[in-house]
Amino acid sequence: MKEIKDIIRAHERARKEGKQTALATVVHVDGSSYRRPGARMLITDEGQLTGAISGGCLEGDALRKALLVMTQQKPMLVTYDTMDEDDATLGIGLGCNGIIQVLIEPIDASRSNNPIEFLKAVDAQRQKSVLVTLFSLHDKKDIQPGTCLLLREDGDVLNLAPVLQDVLLADARKGMEEQHSSFKNYITDALNIAAFIECIRPAVSVVIIGAGNDVIPVVQMAEILGWETTVADGRPAYAKQERFTSACQVLVSKPENVLEQLHIDDLTVFLLMTHNYNYDYAMLRKLVQRNVVYVGMLGPRKKLDRMLGELKEQGVEWNSTQLEVIHSPVGLDIGAETSEEIALAILAEIKALFAGRKGSSLRSHTDVMHPRSESFIEEVRISSKSHQPSATTST
Repeated sequence: MKEIKDIIRAHERARKEGKQTALATVVHVDGSSYRRPGARMLITDEGQLTGAISGGCLEGDALRKALLVMTQQKPMLVTYDTMDEDDATLGIGLGCNGIIQVLIEPIDASRSNNPIEFLKAVDAQRQKSVLVTLFSLHDKKDIQPGTCLLLREDGDVLNLAPVLQDVLLADARKGMEEQHSSFKNYITDALNIAAFIECIRPAVSVVIIGAGNDVIPVVQMAEILGWETTVADGRPAYAKQERFTSACQVLVSKPENVLEQLHIDDLTVFLLMTHNYNYDYAMLRKLVQRNVVYVGMLGPRKKLDRMLGELKEQGVEWNSTQLEVIHSPVGLDIGAETSEEIALAILAEIKALFAGRKGSSLRSHTDVMHPRSESFIEEVRISSKSHQPSATTST
């Protein structure tokens, strides 16, 4: 989400300055690449770049292509084949081994349905979204429809797809239900078009209970990641807005009143960092009543064991599923000692949790980083009369 927010802000600045812009989006990757589908970059006619579609190797060529797109006001699909080792410009220079499809769309600010408006709709509310982008792999000189459909978690739909609207919406709803991005290639008697059905989740929301000095680097690093942060503490001298970043929400509150001031969803995590046993204990007692996905607590394991024992004596018990969400001591084992190192260990553990990873060293992996199934394109044959899938095969 951080990249999307940055692009929206950059486009607004460019619009006010009268600059032309184009949006480059990685819509498919076959093999290895630095960025995955969904990576975006805004390009201005003066060569300013916001976001990234690679580690820096593709950006120069994408800029040249984007200038052409701005001139012609016509979307373009560009293929970068880094599997070709004879290509000294891309293949060897990148050190990757994949085929990257990048869609570059002109941004006409006078149009209410331009791609940036779709991104604004994604960012407007803290909701999960599914964004559909259409492109033609069959004939790259054909019309590239681009960003055309948005489905939000609350059911709101922005559907400007030029073809197969009902089919695309049905697949977007399936993507929302499964929370899994996918690729489809729709084939009818009249067209052959591919779709990137992209699930976009809100930023991680980190609620930090405690406002001591060791919380400051946690907030700073979370902001770099584009995560939302809230700090809550009962001490007004510590819970002051000026001690934290401007984007951080700061609450002066008793523990029993904290949760009622928050929006909690399945991307909200809690860190107990007050160094005050009674405050942390009171918060843990409140959290047992909520379906939270992660609770991290500073301090040794025996501190948590003592709290759980006291809660049990009062008739409050966590079942095995609930206990799985408690991480104490908190953070990955990287030998952290300073506040900054501890913040790094904590945020890395949270990132690994949401990525479904264990946080191990990459060099110990024997398999590819991204499963090949993530690039699988499902071929869908559709009856032109009914606009309903009549059969599906795999590609």
